[in-house]
Amino acid sequence: MNIAARRRLQLGLLLGPVTLFLLVFFLIPLGIMVVTSFLTPGLYGGVEWSFYPDNFGRILGFANPEFEEYDPVYIGIFLRSIRIAAMTVGATLLVCYPAAFYISRLPDRWKNFCLFLITLPFFSSLIVRLFVWVMILRPTGLVNNALMATGVISAPLEMIYTDGAIILGMVYVFIPFMFMPIYASIEKLDWRLVQASLDLGAGPIRTFLRIILPLTAPGIAGGSIIVFIPALGNFVVPAVLGGAKVMMLGNLIEGQFLSARNWPFGSALAMMVMAVMLVLLLVYVILSGRRNASAALTA
Repeated sequence: MNIAARRRLQLGLLLGPVTLFLLVFFLIPLGIMVVTSFLTPGLYGGVEWSFYPDNFGRILGFANPEFEEYDPVYIGIFLRSIRIAAMTVGATLLVCYPAAFYISRLPDRWKNFCLFLITLPFFSSLIVRLFVWVMILRPTGLVNNALMATGVISAPLEMIYTDGAIILGMVYVFIPFMFMPIYASIEKLDWRLVQASLDLGAGPIRTFLRIILPLTAPGIAGGSIIVFIPALGNFVVPAVLGGAKVMMLGNLIEGQFLSARNWPFGSALAMMVMAVMLVLLLVYVILSGRRNASAALTA
């Protein structure tokens, strides 16, 4: 066996298990969901094997009124989910970017300890952590009791079951996902360029905008996508901190599959989420390719 054939065999042995896993547990279920989204909902659940595009029309407004009615509530839920996911990205970025800078400048001993603290929430149950936030934010919770005891407010604030509570919970859950890519970019930052910019007369703000921000942009973009995608389809945080007052896409999809038993409509909603994620990933890949090509030409 020649060297090329041996390398192909080694590559096949290395990639074969991963490829098989993705085929069985990702591509095949995804294909089933794509097919189901274009089928007719069964009268008592399940599907009927006939083409039915009105599942998407029910969301986007081109449903056949003989069978379905367009309800703007669904596109409203879709837009609200995008807004909350985008605000979650912005809030996690505001928290993680300065924290990553500070931690990256610490001695190695404290740096490793801080990184351990960042990943510490992964060692406890998500549901338990979210119910702690319920106890903190509810009308008789810690925050309201403290504010009323100090005389700041006279009546409890409505903090639980709001968009703000969901964003707070999302930020709490997804901070490690934003922090790690940003921290990795900052760790690779060449501080000699920063010092040279300052020595040549550029102020701190201009140095940040022209040197630091472009060099750490890949970490910001990667962290934003990693946070936005699961935040858009998350249903655990809205279910616990939003209750029945705040509906998001994840809760709507869950309800269509488990409660309403309208699998085609639930699949159509899931496909729209997948479409948004695919567009974001394509934009990220295109921008990364252009940035790498520009860096290669500059070099």
